[in-house]
Order: sequence, then C-alpha cells, then structure tokens
Amino acid sequence: MRTDAVLDALARREPVGGTDAAIRLLGALVADVDSQRLSSVSITPST
Repeated sequence: MRTDAVLDALARREPVGGTDAAIRLLGALVADVDSQRLSSVSITPST
C-alpha cells in the first residue's frame, strides 16, 4: 500500500491489512490509543 493510503485508513480507524510489520504495529498503536482514551473517559469524573 502507498504510505498516504495507509495513513488515511489508520486515521479513519479502518482495518489495514497486509504482512508489513510496521503497518501492523501502527494499527496496534492506534487501537491502543483508542482503548486508552475510552477507558480514561469512563473513569474520569464529570464536573
């Protein structure tokens, strides 16, 4: 995949297939950030 296409897909939170380890790592990092953000929202008290 072209770099722009990969980055666009990651930004849209779309699954990015392929066998490239770097692309899989970027996808995993995006998923981790999303899950961290969701978990922090659920434990943050509202004011």
